[in-house]
Amino acid sequence: MGNLVVVGVDGSSSSLAAVEEAAREAQRRGAELRVVHALSWPVRPMYAPLDPSPLDRLVNEAAQRARSVAPEVEVTEAVKTGDAVAVLEAESRAADLVVVGPRGMGGFIGMLLGSTAASLAAHGQCPVMVVREEPAGAGPIVLAVDGSPVGEKAVDFAFAEAALRGAELLAVHAWLPDHVPPGTGPESAERLLAQALAGRTEMYPDVTVRHEVLSGETREALIEASRTAQLLVVGARGRGGFTGLLLGSVSQAVLHHAHCPVTVVRGKA
Repeated sequence: MGNLVVVGVDGSSSSLAAVEEAAREAQRRGAELRVVHALSWPVRPMYAPLDPSPLDRLVNEAAQRARSVAPEVEVTEAVKTGDAVAVLEAESRAADLVVVGPRGMGGFIGMLLGSTAASLAAHGQCPVMVVREEPAGAGPIVLAVDGSPVGEKAVDFAFAEAALRGAELLAVHAWLPDHVPPGTGPESAERLLAQALAGRTEMYPDVTVRHEVLSGETREALIEASRTAQLLVVGARGRGGFTGLLLGSVSQAVLHHAHCPVTVVRGKA
């Protein structure tokens, strides 16, 4: 961890909240912060080229906001031509973390999650953090554990993030009593949690870890847990996910409805 944090900006209040959180993330990691705006130029000849100067100002103002939050962080700026998802996906290839707001300037009123945030969470080549406009609390980092191989990168990310923040890590696993075979239940869920976290506590001895087995549907359990969390960490796809599906239903649900920032970590990140 530690070389580059990228934040996508579009001038919305949502993206400014993302800039502030990205600046804090870069500060924690001793990383450079890159502030990026994606510009979709008109392609039909009947349109005159857009004047880029207001966009330069947009990015510059966002960069200044970042510097005010974390003055010691090196901040660079870029206006890139292309679709926002494609631009940020390309940026994610060299980044340790990409940060975006949930909705941009073009978001529909009442829509909790914009297409850029959802698509980037599915396609980003590094962990993607989606930040709410409301300030996050000072609670634990909540890690969703399902025991799947693709979830191991999420476990690694959550431990490292807890160490950077000096935060408690709450590892949770949800199960439905009516959907488990006879003879299994909370005990097997506890074993799953212990196995998923094995080895990490030795790597991060200063991180306080709690295990919690929740009874209920995973989406609802995580959304409820997010009420008192400073960050929720999930894998892009867990057990039961269809092959080829980049973002599972649980990840999509918490991106839409969690009460705190959400980081989605893909298995190959």
